[in-house]
Amino acid sequence: MKSSDIGELVLLAALWGASFLFMRMGAAEFGPAPLAAVRCGVAAALLLALLAARGELAPLRADWRRVGAVGLTNSALPFLCFGVAALAIEAGLSAIFNAATPLWTAFIAALLWRERLAGLRWLGLIIGLAGVVWLAWDRAGLKAGSHGVSPAMAIGACLLATALYGWSANYAKRRLAHVPPMALAAGSQSGAALALVIPAGLTWPANNPGTSAWLATIALAVLCTALAYILYFRLIAHAGATNASAVTFLIPAFAVGWGWLFLDETISVTVVAACGVILAGTSLAMGLPPRRSA
Repeated sequence: MKSSDIGELVLLAALWGASFLFMRMGAAEFGPAPLAAVRCGVAAALLLALLAARGELAPLRADWRRVGAVGLTNSALPFLCFGVAALAIEAGLSAIFNAATPLWTAFIAALLWRERLAGLRWLGLIIGLAGVVWLAWDRAGLKAGSHGVSPAMAIGACLLATALYGWSANYAKRRLAHVPPMALAAGSQSGAALALVIPAGLTWPANNPGTSAWLATIALAVLCTALAYILYFRLIAHAGATNASAVTFLIPAFAVGWGWLFLDETISVTVVAACGVILAGTSLAMGLPPRRSA
């Protein structure tokens, strides 16, 4: 990777790590559904405008049903889940569970699409799962907070979100590989925004969220969704999908750092150790490092 690619990779990790901070800041005042709806709506508007300026709307029109379905499973529902989690657990902890996404991606590929996994990749799945169970067991309290969400419910929401991400990645790979990445990003955010209109309207807060909550939500949409997608696909084009996937290993560090810096969140040695186990398993499940040819 070039130094410019590495810089973009770090910036992308910082943005996606900050998304957990912004969700934590906005979820309490907005609620999960309105927060996700504003995030997807603003991001969709920006990405569609960019797509129109590039003259690339045609592929989106041709496959709008499938792209919309991916928007439901890759944005609307996961964003709802992480919004629920933000009501009860720290930003860094949500990001660590999010790092298990490649485990679900590999498992679903093997289970539903019969994709063959080498022995080391299965070992990675087992190691990563052990880290997830360890972390969940350590933090899954049953006492609900002021918003009615317990840590156990929050962790379950995170794991459901990562499973949905895993399904979406496999579906997009097999059904939407012909759709340009930017069209897929814009279309999926548009589909997610439409799917969230009714839930957001039904649960919109009686009291208008404060300025800090609005700023966090707009930053979540503009920086952590629209800009992050542009950076991600640019990185794939310049450095390849495998190098771009390394962002998975950097996001938890940034999320923990942002939570500590702005929300005074603390993290235990157990959480750090479990995170290391999850990331070690994830690296093997992703097939990293690649085997050398003879």
